[in-house]
Amino acid sequence: MSVEGVPPVTTNGRSSSSFELDIPKLHSLPSEQQELYLLTFTHDLARHISGLDKDGASSEQIYLKRELFQIINLPSPTPTRVIRNSLGRSFAGLFEKGDRKLLFESINELLGLINPGKGGKELKGKHAAVHCLGEIFRSAGDSAISLANLACSSLLKLLKQAQNHAGLRASIYKALGRLFKGVGRSSDESVARDIWKSSRATASGDKAAFVQTSACQCLRQLVRFTPFFDNSGDFELLKSSIWKAIDSPAPALRHAAASCLAAALVKSYTEDSRLEDVPKIKKPKKLNKKQSMVDEDDEENKRSESPVSKKPSYQLAFSLTELLRQLSTQYIRTTTSNRAKAGIAVCYTKIIKGLEPGLVESQYSKIADHLLVDVLSSSTIVHNRYRLLSTRKFVRVILQDVIGRQILGETGQLNAAKTLLNDIIKNYPHVIKERAEPSKQTISGALDALASLMICLGSAINSIADSCRDGLLQVLQHPSYTVQISTSYCLRTFVLACPQQLLPCVTVCMNSVSRELNLLTTPRHSSRRCVGYANGLAAVLSTACLRPLYGSVDVNSRVLSLATGLLKSSSNSELRVCGTQIQVAWILIGGLMSLGPNFVKIHLSQVLLLWKNALPKPLAKDSTVQRSLLESCFLAHVRECALGSVFAFLEFNSRLLTTDVSKRLAAMLHNTTVFLDGLPSKTLTEDPSQRLSPALQLDDLDLMVRRRVLQCYTKLVNLSSSGSNETLLQPNLLTLAVSFFADPDNYSPSSWSTSIASSAASFESLWEVGDNCGFGVTGLVRGLEVNTLFGGRDASTQRHWLTRKSSDAAIDDTILSPFCGAREHDSVSLYTQGTRLEGDLPDPPSTQVVDSAINLFAISLPQQPPKIQESILEQLATFLSSNGLQRDPGRKAAMAVNIATALLAALQVATKETLPAAGDLRSPAVEKALQGLLREFIVHSDNIVRNIAYEALGRLCTSSGNTFTTNEINGLVDMIVSNRDPNIRAGCAVALGCIHAQVGGMAAGYHLKTILGVLMSLSNDPHPTVHFWALEGFSKVADSAGLTFSGYVSSSLGMLARLYVSDTHNEDVASTASSNLELDYPTPAVIARCVDSLVNVLGPDLQDMTKARDLILTLGGQFSTEQDPLTLIESLRTFEHLSLYASGHLNFKSYVGRLQRDLDSEFWEIRDVAIDGLYNLMKRDAEEVINAADARLEDQLWLTLDVAPRHEGIQNIISNWLGQTSLSGTGLWVQRFQNVLTKTKKRQNEQSGTATNPTALDLQDEEVAGFAAAVGISKDDATTTRSSGQEPLRWQVRTFAMSSLSDLLAIVGAETMSQETTPAGASLQQKVADIIRMAFSASTSNIVELRICGLRIIDQILKIFGKTPDPDFAEASLLDQYQAQISSALTPAFSADSSPELASEAVNVCAGFIATGIVTDVERMGRILKLLISALETFSSDAETADIGDLKGLSSNAQVMVKLAVFSAWAELQVASREQPYLVEVVNPHIASLTPLWLSSLREFARLRFEPDISTNNGPAALSGSLDTVYAALNRETLLKFYQDAWLKLVDAIASLIDQDSELVFNALGGKIQSAAPNGTISHEPNDINYRDEPAAFFFVLFGIAFEALVGRPGSDSAPNKDQTLEILLALRKILRPAVSGHAIYQEAVFSETMDLLDRLVLTQGLDVQLVIVEIVRNLCVGHPSAKERQEPNSVGESLSDDIDQLFELTRIIVLVLAGLLPNLTESKSEAPQHSLSNEAISLIQASLYALIDAAEVFPVVVRTDLYACIIHVFATILGTPACQAAVVPQALPISKRFVSSITKSNDDPTVVTQIRGCLKRYLSILLHAQKEETEASLLCVRNTLLASTILLSGGVNIVPPNDPLLVRLLDEMVDCLDDRLTAKVAANCIRSLLLVSPKSPADQAIARHLLPRLLTFITTTSREDPENTRALVAHALCAFVSNLDSKSSTGLALVIPALLSRASTEGSVVYRETSARLLELAGIDQGGFRAVVGGLAPEQRAFMEEVLREGGKREDGVGETKLEGRGPSIALKMNFGASI
Repeated sequence: MSVEGVPPVTTNGRSSSSFELDIPKLHSLPSEQQELYLLTFTHDLARHISGLDKDGASSEQIYLKRELFQIINLPSPTPTRVIRNSLGRSFAGLFEKGDRKLLFESINELLGLINPGKGGKELKGKHAAVHCLGEIFRSAGDSAISLANLACSSLLKLLKQAQNHAGLRASIYKALGRLFKGVGRSSDESVARDIWKSSRATASGDKAAFVQTSACQCLRQLVRFTPFFDNSGDFELLKSSIWKAIDSPAPALRHAAASCLAAALVKSYTEDSRLEDVPKIKKPKKLNKKQSMVDEDDEENKRSESPVSKKPSYQLAFSLTELLRQLSTQYIRTTTSNRAKAGIAVCYTKIIKGLEPGLVESQYSKIADHLLVDVLSSSTIVHNRYRLLSTRKFVRVILQDVIGRQILGETGQLNAAKTLLNDIIKNYPHVIKERAEPSKQTISGALDALASLMICLGSAINSIADSCRDGLLQVLQHPSYTVQISTSYCLRTFVLACPQQLLPCVTVCMNSVSRELNLLTTPRHSSRRCVGYANGLAAVLSTACLRPLYGSVDVNSRVLSLATGLLKSSSNSELRVCGTQIQVAWILIGGLMSLGPNFVKIHLSQVLLLWKNALPKPLAKDSTVQRSLLESCFLAHVRECALGSVFAFLEFNSRLLTTDVSKRLAAMLHNTTVFLDGLPSKTLTEDPSQRLSPALQLDDLDLMVRRRVLQCYTKLVNLSSSGSNETLLQPNLLTLAVSFFADPDNYSPSSWSTSIASSAASFESLWEVGDNCGFGVTGLVRGLEVNTLFGGRDASTQRHWLTRKSSDAAIDDTILSPFCGAREHDSVSLYTQGTRLEGDLPDPPSTQVVDSAINLFAISLPQQPPKIQESILEQLATFLSSNGLQRDPGRKAAMAVNIATALLAALQVATKETLPAAGDLRSPAVEKALQGLLREFIVHSDNIVRNIAYEALGRLCTSSGNTFTTNEINGLVDMIVSNRDPNIRAGCAVALGCIHAQVGGMAAGYHLKTILGVLMSLSNDPHPTVHFWALEGFSKVADSAGLTFSGYVSSSLGMLARLYVSDTHNEDVASTASSNLELDYPTPAVIARCVDSLVNVLGPDLQDMTKARDLILTLGGQFSTEQDPLTLIESLRTFEHLSLYASGHLNFKSYVGRLQRDLDSEFWEIRDVAIDGLYNLMKRDAEEVINAADARLEDQLWLTLDVAPRHEGIQNIISNWLGQTSLSGTGLWVQRFQNVLTKTKKRQNEQSGTATNPTALDLQDEEVAGFAAAVGISKDDATTTRSSGQEPLRWQVRTFAMSSLSDLLAIVGAETMSQETTPAGASLQQKVADIIRMAFSASTSNIVELRICGLRIIDQILKIFGKTPDPDFAEASLLDQYQAQISSALTPAFSADSSPELASEAVNVCAGFIATGIVTDVERMGRILKLLISALETFSSDAETADIGDLKGLSSNAQVMVKLAVFSAWAELQVASREQPYLVEVVNPHIASLTPLWLSSLREFARLRFEPDISTNNGPAALSGSLDTVYAALNRETLLKFYQDAWLKLVDAIASLIDQDSELVFNALGGKIQSAAPNGTISHEPNDINYRDEPAAFFFVLFGIAFEALVGRPGSDSAPNKDQTLEILLALRKILRPAVSGHAIYQEAVFSETMDLLDRLVLTQGLDVQLVIVEIVRNLCVGHPSAKERQEPNSVGESLSDDIDQLFELTRIIVLVLAGLLPNLTESKSEAPQHSLSNEAISLIQASLYALIDAAEVFPVVVRTDLYACIIHVFATILGTPACQAAVVPQALPISKRFVSSITKSNDDPTVVTQIRGCLKRYLSILLHAQKEETEASLLCVRNTLLASTILLSGGVNIVPPNDPLLVRLLDEMVDCLDDRLTAKVAANCIRSLLLVSPKSPADQAIARHLLPRLLTFITTTSREDPENTRALVAHALCAFVSNLDSKSSTGLALVIPALLSRASTEGSVVYRETSARLLELAGIDQGGFRAVVGGLAPEQRAFMEEVLREGGKREDGVGETKLEGRGPSIALKMNFGASI
C-alpha cells in the first residue's frame, strides 16, 4: 500500500551532502505534495543535526546552513509552522553543538530577510526568519550580544507589518523572549524597556489570546533574565498589565500571565523583609534611538507613566507574607472576576512551585495562614456563596494538591499536620488571649487540609494521633454547620488512618451526644452542638465495617438503642427540641446503616416501623391548611431526616431489598410526595418564630425533602428486581422527574440569575454565571465530562481526552460550572461514600434535585409503555419551545443541557450500558420524537450540549436499527451540505463519528465511505470549530471501524499530514478569531489522535507497509517536539502502539530514552502515559529496557513512586521486572531493595525539628538497641537523624519494597523446594544477613504496615533457611547467629502501639522460630517461648478481655484473630514435633489444654461456615441473648477470614495426635474430655484402634470443614490452592480412620458426596493429590464394614451385600487414576494420558496397583473373580504398552507376583485357572508381537514378557493344566530365546526359576519334563556361538535342578554329568574350571549316586573327567593367593574325592 500524497525523499547517506534539497524535484511535485516533501526533508535534517556530535556539527555547518536558508527563502512552498519549528531546531542544534563561526553571518542573513519588503507573500518567509532568529539567540545568544539590539529593533519594526497576522505577532514576542533568555544580563536596558513596554501593551490589549500569551512569556523572560525591572515602579506597571491579561476566558493566557507574575514575585523574594529605598537609576537616553523603536501609538502610555516615575521607586524585596499579599489584595476585590480569580489561584501554585521546597515547608504556617485567613475568610469572599466555595476549592488545590502532595515529603506533611492542629484547630474554642479565635471558614479549610494530609500519611499519622483526636473532638462542638461537617469528615479520615482511635472517638462522641441531649431542655442547650456530635459519631461509626478489627458490637447496639429511644420519646418535647432529637436519631441510624445487611437485617422490622411512623400517609387537605408555617417546617424536617437514613439503607443494604420491603419503601416515598404537594404556597417568612432553624426557610426544607425523595426513588428502582419495578414505576413518577429538570418555571433562581434573566441581552454563557444555581442546570455535566449513571458497567471509563488532570486544570475547571460543591450540602455523604476518601463534593440541594430527577427519568423512561414515552417526550419538546424562555435565555440554556443529559442517560439504559433493567425505546413515534430533540441539540451553539447530543444520537441509532441509522446519516449529510454555520457543520460531523462508533464497524460498514468522505472534506475546512470536531469524528470512525478502514488508511494518512503541515490548522494562523479558537481546541492534538487511530487500524500490517510506517514515524517525531501537553500525550500513545505492532522499526533506545525523560515531566498525564509505555515494554523484556535506558531509570522509578506512592502503574513495572529476573538476579534484587530502604532524599525542611522520625527505632528494648548498634545506629542517632537534612522515601514506598522482597523470597523459596540446590537459592543464602537486617529495620519502625512486612520476611527466611547448615560451621544452623536479631524484631510487635494484625503475625513467627530448630534447648528459647505460653494461658481462659504482651484493649474481633494465631502457632509446633524430638518437651505439657481449644475453635469455624444467616430472625426474639450471639452475622464475614487462615493447621495438629494414637485426642473427639495426667504427657492406647459403628462426636465437624474447603469454587475466598488441597487431603486421610470416623463415612449421603468430590479432584488435580486420594480410597476399602463382617468367624459368607456399590465406587476411583496415567487403558486409544510417566507418576501407578489388589480382596468371591480379570487386563496392558517398558513394568512385576500368589492360593477354582490361562495366552500374544521388533521398546518388551510369564507360572501355585498346549508354546519360546544373544540371559534365568519351583505342582513337573531334554541338547550343542555364556547359566540351572530332586537325584546325575563332560570335551579347556565346579556341586548333592554314575562311565570319560577336575583346580590356583587361601580346603576335599574315584 502506498500513502497518497507522500513523495519519497531520497537520501544517499547520512552525511551533510545527503541533505541537499532537490528543488527541481520539489517544484515538479503537485502542490499538495510539496509541503509533505518539505516536512519529511526538514524532519530528517533536524534529526540528523540532533544526532551530530560537536565535531560533526562544526564540520557540516556550512553545508547545513546553506540548506536551511535555501528552505527559508523558498518562494513556494513557503515554510509553515511545522517546517519553521524544524528549521529552528536545526539552527539551534548547529550553534549549540558546533563552533559559532557562522553565527553572525546567519543572524545578519535572517535580519536581512526580516527587515525589507512588505506584502503577504513575504510575511511567511519573514515568519520563518523570526522563529529561527529566536532559536539561534536562545541557543547561542551569549555569543551574539552585539547583534541583540539590532535584532530587537528589526523585530519591533516587523510588528507594524504584522498587525493583521496574529501568528507572526506571537512569533515575534516569542523570539524576543528567547533573545533575552540567551543574551541575559548583557542586554541593553533601553532596548529591553522598549520591549517591556510593547509586551505590556500587547499582553493587556491585543485581541488575539495567543499573541497575549506570547507577550506574557516575553515579559517573563525579561523579568527572569534581566535586572532592569526589579523595582517597584516597573512591578506596579507589570501588575496592571497582568491583571488585565489574567481576566481572560483562555486558560492558556491566564496561565502565561500567572507564570509571568509568579516569576517576578519569586525573584523578588527575600528572607529580609526590610525594603530599601533605592532611587531609580536610568541610563542617559540615546537620541532618536528610542523613537525609532517604538510606535507612535505608545505616546499615550508614555504620558500615563510620567506621574508614576516621579514617585520613589524601590528595589523589589518581599517577605513571603508580603509576596503573597500582592495576590490576595487583587483576589479579594469585589471587581475581580471569577476568571481573574482562577488565574490568581494558578499564580499561587506557580509561586509555590517556584520557591525552594525547603522554604515552603518551613513557612507552611505562614502560607496556610495567608490562604485560610487573608483569602478564604475575607468579607468580600464570605458574603458571596459562589465566591466562597470556589475560593475554598482553590485553597484546597493549593494547600492539598500542590503543597501537601507535590512538595512536602513525609516529614513535611507531618509537620504541616501539626501546624494546622496547633495553630488553627486547637485555637477553638478561644483559650489563649494572644491568639485570636479562627473564623469558621479558616477552621473548615484547615480541617480539609488536615484530612488530605492524613490520607497521604496513612499510618504515619499515628505519632500525633492523640493530639489529632483531642483537637478534632474539641472543634466538633463549633456552632457552624460547615465546621461540624468538615470536622466529621476529618474524623472519619483520621479513624481510617488510625483505626486504633475508633473506639475512643466513638466513646467521646457518644457521651457528648448524650450530654447535649440532656441539656436540650435547659438554658445551656445547643441544638447545633448536639447535631455536630451526632454527625461526628455517624461518620466514625461508618468506618467500623471498613476496619472490623477495631469496631465494637456493644457500641453499635448502644447507639441504636439511643436513637430508637430518642424517636420514641421525642413526642414529649417542645417542637424545636423534638426536631433536634429526631434529627440526631436519624443521623445515628443513617450512620449505622453503613454496617451493612448483617447488622441491619436484625433490626429491619423495627426500622421499617420507625420509617413508617416518620413518613405516614398525609392528612386530609383541609387539615393541612390549618397548619402553621413552623409546623410545616417541622414535618418537612422530620421527613428529610428520615429519608436520609432510608437513602443510607439503600446504599449499603441492597441484599435486604425483598419485593415486600421495596413496596413498603415505595409507599413511604409516595406518601412524602403527596405531603410535599400539600405544602402551603407561601414558603418564605421573615418571622424567626415561624422557622424551625434560623437559616432554613420552608422553601429550603421543601427542596431538601424533594432531593431525598428523588434520590431514594432512583436507588430503589435501580436496586429492585425487574419484576417489582412495574409496581414501583408509576407514570406520575416520570412526570414528577420531568418537572424538576425541564419545567421552564420550576427552578429556584438566585438573585444573580434573576438579574440576568431580566436583561436577556446581557446573557453570554450559562457556564460563567457563577451564582451557585445556574438556572437549575444539572451537575452531571462538567465541561466535556458527562457522569454516567451509578451502577453502570462502564462507570470507570476514561475521561474525555481534552480534560486535563493537573492542579492548574482543576482550578480552570472550577469556573466552567456555575456552582461549586461543598460537603455541607449533603451531610449524608459523610457515611455514604464507602471506601472513597476523596471525591467530588456534593452539589447544592437544588442541583442534586435536578441530578436525581434526571437519573430517575433515565431509569424510568425505557420501562414505560410507548404511549407514555411519546407523551413525555412531547412534553419535553413543548417545554423547550416555551415562549417564556425568550425572556429567560439562561433557563433555556440550562434546560437544553438537562434534557440532552436526560436523553443520553435514558438511551444508555436502553442500550444496556447500565445495571438497571434495559427497557425499550424502539417505538417509531418515540424514535421520531427523540430524533427531533437530538437534532436540535446537535446544532446547538453550546459545544457542551452538542457533545452530549452526539453520544445520545449514536446510542439512538444503536437502539433503533439499520433503517433509522441510514436515514439519520443521510439527514446529517444533507444538513452539512445545506448549512455553512460552523456549529451546525461541527455538530453533524461529530454526530456521524459517534453514530459509527456506537453502531459498530460491521453494522456501520455500509456507511463508512459516505461518512469518511464528509469528514475528510470538513477536516479541510479552514474554520477551527469545523475542522477540529470533524477530525474528532474521524478518530471515532477510525477507532470503531477496525480492519474495514484499512482501505482508506493511505488517503487518510496523507490528508492528516497535509493538514498538520498546513498553517490553517494551528494557533499560528493569521486570523485573530481562528487563533483564539485554536487555542481552546488544539488541532495538532486531534491530528495526533487520528494518527494513533490509524496505527491501531493497521496493527501488525505496519511491518510490511514501508511508506505508511515512515510517514507515521515522521509525524510521530514531529508531534513529540510540540509544546502542547495534549499533543505530547497522543504522540506517546502513538509510539506505544508502534512499539507493540512494529517494534523492529522503532529506534528502541531513543524511545526508551524519551519515556525516561517523560517520567520527570511536570504534567502527570504525560508521566502516566510514559509509565504505561514503560510497562508494556518491560512486560515483554525487562532486561532489554534496563540495558537500553539511562542508568538513572531505577532511581527514577522509585522516586516517581515516592511522589505518588499508590501509583499502580509503577508498582506493576517493578513487580513485572521482579517476576522476570528474580531467579537470575536474586542478589541484585536484594541489593536493590536494600538501596530503597536506605535511600535518602534531601530533606525539604532542615530548620524544623518538630517532626517525629518515621523510621525511628524503639531503643527501649536492650536487644533492639544492641542490634541497632551493630547496624551502626546509636541511641542518640536514632532520635536525631531527622536533623541531618536527609529523609528516607515515604513509608508506602518502603512497604512496597518490602512486600516485593517478600515476593522474591516466595519465588526463590518455591524454586528451592522443587530443587535442592539452585543458583538463586545460593545467591539468596549469601544475602541472608542483609535481608534480616532489612526485616529488623522494618519490624522496628513506627509504621504498622512496615512492621508486618518485616515480620513476614523473617517468617519466610525461617522457612527457607531454617534447616540450612552454616557453610562455615556445618554443625550449626545458618540462622543460629541471627537469633538475637530475630528475637529483637519480634519484641515491638507486642508493645502498646502495636496492632492485632502485627501481633498475630509475630505469634506466627514465634512458632516458626521455635519449630525450625535454630534453638533446640528449651531453656534457651527465652521470652519467645514464654510469650507463647503466656498467650496460651491468656486465651485459654474465659475472660471477656484478653491481652498479649503490652497490647491491651483488643476488640472482640481482634481477640479472635490473635487467639487463632496463638492456637495455630501451637498447632504448628505439635505437627513439627513429629520430626523435631526436642519439641515434644515444649508441646507435651500443654496438649491437655490445647486439644479441647483446637476442637472448640474448629467447632466455631464450622458454625460460622455452615450455619445459615439469622435472616429469618428479624423479630424481637433475635434481640434476646448475648450481644455476640445477636450480632454473630455482623462479625461472620470478618471472623471467617481468620478461621479460614488457621483451620488447616488445627486439623493437622489433631490429625498428628490421631497418628500418635493419643487417648487424649480420642476422648476429646468423642466428647469425653478428661484432664491430663499431672505431668501432661500423652498416654497411648495399649491395643489397636477398634472399629466401631458410631463416629467420634467431633468427626463431622472435622470432616465437614475439610470437605467444604475442598469443594470451594475456584476464585472464591474459600477455594483452596494446590498446596492447601494436598494438606487438607493428608489431614482427611488421618481423620478417616475407624477410631475417629466409625462407619459414618459409609452413610449413603456422605459417601456419595465424598466420591463425587474425589472424582473431581482426580480429574483436576496433580499427581501428589491423586496419590493421597488413592491411599484414602484404599483405606476406605479395607476398612469397609462389609469387609470386617466377612473377616468375622460367623459371617454369613460371600453373598452380595447392599453396600457393594460403595466398594465399586472406591475401586472405580483407583482405576480412574490409573486410566489417567497409563496409555491404552481406556477404551479410546487415541486419548493421550493426562500426565507424563515421571518418577512421581510411576510411584502413583505402583500405589494404585497395590491399592487395587487390596481392594479386590474385600469383595465377595462372586465379584472378586471379575475384579481379578480387570487386574489381569491392567497388568497385560502395562506389559503390552511400549511406553511402559523401561520404567513402569519393572515396578509392576513385583506387584503382579503378589497378585498371582494371592489368587492361586486355592487351586480348586476353575475360573481362576481359566483366568491364568487367558493371561498366559495374552502374554504369549504380546511376546510374539514384540518379537517383530516394530518399536524401539520391542526388545525390552520381550524380556519383560518372559519375566512376567515366569512370574505367572512360578509366583504362586501353578494351576495350569499339565497338558496345556500354551505351556508348551511358552517353553518352546523360552528355549528359542536362549539362542538369541539379546534375550538369552533373561530366558536362562526364567528357565532356572521354572525348574527350581518347589514344591512342584503337576504343571511344574510337566514343565521340567519338557525342558530337560531340550536344555541338555542346548548345552551339548556347542556349534553355535555363545557370547552371553548362556550354556554356563543353563548348566548351572540344571545342576540346581538336580539338587532339588530328592528321590530321583541319581537319574538327574546320570543325565547331567555326561552332558557336562560332553560340553567340556567339545569346547575345550576354557570351560574346565566351570565344569569342574559344576561336577563338584553334583558330587556334593548325592555322593553315592555320583560314584555310581561316574563308575558307569567309560574309562576314557572318567580319565577326561579327572583331567577336567585337575585342570579346573589349577586354574583356580592361578586366580590369586587370597582366593586360594579362602577356598583351598574345600577344593582339596573335592579333589581328593575325585581322586578316590
